[in-house]
Amino acid sequence: MTTEMQEIAITEEKPLLPGQSDTVKDAEIAARILLDQGQEHRVETPHGVLHVTVHGAGNARRPAILTFHDVGMDSKSCFSTLFKFEEMQEIVKNFTVVHVDAPGQEDGAAIYPAGYQYASMDQVSEMLPAVLQYFNFRTIIGVGVGAGAYILSKFTLSNPDAVEGLVLINVDTNARGWMDWAAQKLSNLTSSLPDQILSHLFSQEEMSANTELIQTHRERISKAPNLINIELFWKSYQGRRDLNIERNNTFKCPVMLVVGDQAPYEEAAVECNSKLDPTTTSFLKMADAGGMPQLTQPSKLTEAFKYFIQGMGYMASSCMTRLSRSRTTSLSSSFSMEGSRSRSRTLSQGSQGGQLPPSPSHTMEVSC
Repeated sequence: MTTEMQEIAITEEKPLLPGQSDTVKDAEIAARILLDQGQEHRVETPHGVLHVTVHGAGNARRPAILTFHDVGMDSKSCFSTLFKFEEMQEIVKNFTVVHVDAPGQEDGAAIYPAGYQYASMDQVSEMLPAVLQYFNFRTIIGVGVGAGAYILSKFTLSNPDAVEGLVLINVDTNARGWMDWAAQKLSNLTSSLPDQILSHLFSQEEMSANTELIQTHRERISKAPNLINIELFWKSYQGRRDLNIERNNTFKCPVMLVVGDQAPYEEAAVECNSKLDPTTTSFLKMADAGGMPQLTQPSKLTEAFKYFIQGMGYMASSCMTRLSRSRTTSLSSSFSMEGSRSRSRTLSQGSQGGQLPPSPSHTMEVSC
């Protein structure tokens, strides 16, 4: 037995043959590129085909992180900035990350013909069980933005055992009211489709300033070959139903609500927060984040996401991010009389060293 082990050791120490080193390096580079780009799949569901991109192998004993984008975006434009952020890599390497594109929204999608009946928001949410079954995922941590947050909310209410945690950015769980309906009718007459969607994605301050981010997304949407598909997804979201979330009809998993200060859906997120279980809900209101925190403040959102995951019992031994080490913070408790909530805890910048992850036992109302 000893001799055999020695022979193996000697074999491993042999130098590579001429040219073999380059071959190995090329294979490693190709593997890294494949990992960065992700593996693309087309998943058949009861309501059509979904384009899904999977990154990493993760840990089979952990849930997959499943994302769903907003209207006017696809998984790349919505989540690449966040998930390619340097500090996010500590999370990404520990989980399988699955980006789901709404029907017809992915880059290079076929154009739907005139009169095509696009799936309702309920039907899109009903497509997700097929994705979990296709990849043999037992559970997920959902990360959704806008329309994607609504879809993941609907999926979680229908499949509570399949979701271990939810991160909902700019969520609105309500159906449109009459005022919203009238405003949209007027907007249809006075604004182009790209401008309507931009007003949904970004704050009025950002729109008025016409920032570089606004210009980039206006051009991307205006020139999108699948603009017809985007319009169908937009109309489907406009026709969403009320999820009727109340304290006795709410999510069974931990939830982190995220919204930018002055964002279009700030009031909707605050209202949603008031309806959720305060013992399992974190509310992150981000200053200077605009309408798309995952694009404008990836560092703060990454840090909050990491603490959220740690609160669920994953990555408990993970070291602090460089962002945390570079600034000091304090965790203080305060009483809140807002709604029926009797207690909240606030995370703020201060003079005391160290930083603690949010306690999962209390609603976290956080201003960054």
